[in-house]
Amino acid sequence: MNILLLKKATLILAAGLLGSTLAMAAPYATGQKVEAFQAKDQHENAFTLKPEDVRFLLVTHDMDTGKKANAALDALGKDYLPAKKAVYVANIHGMPGIGRMFALPKMRKYSHRIILGDDAALIARFPQETGKVTVLQLADGKVKNVKYWEPSGEKLDEVLK
Repeated sequence: MNILLLKKATLILAAGLLGSTLAMAAPYATGQKVEAFQAKDQHENAFTLKPEDVRFLLVTHDMDTGKKANAALDALGKDYLPAKKAVYVANIHGMPGIGRMFALPKMRKYSHRIILGDDAALIARFPQETGKVTVLQLADGKVKNVKYWEPSGEKLDEVLK
């Protein structure tokens, strides 16, 4: 009888942990507090996101969109993002080692700062639309608005209002 009770308790605990893990991984939505995180940029410099200090958080989820976003951001210059209190995160999680050997040196040539999103749990927190950059507008560390930017056909100034 005690073994059966122990098995049931273990199953309930495991289900609860799985449910809470899935709930924590849900993408950010309007009104939700954005969690601080640490990562590195394309130059291997440490970065800590302090959501209360950021107005816009831009996230690319795939390499093709990232290339388009980098081209557009590079054209705007290295001071554009800091002036807008914006942070740009590129998803590199899942990029194979051989891909990193070529991608990271290219990223170092850009004038703007690229935060490297190399954690699946971190990237999973950002909603996404295929071919677009996710743009979270923040106020006091909470999501005020979720927008999407198409970098090859839309001016970023129109999105960062």
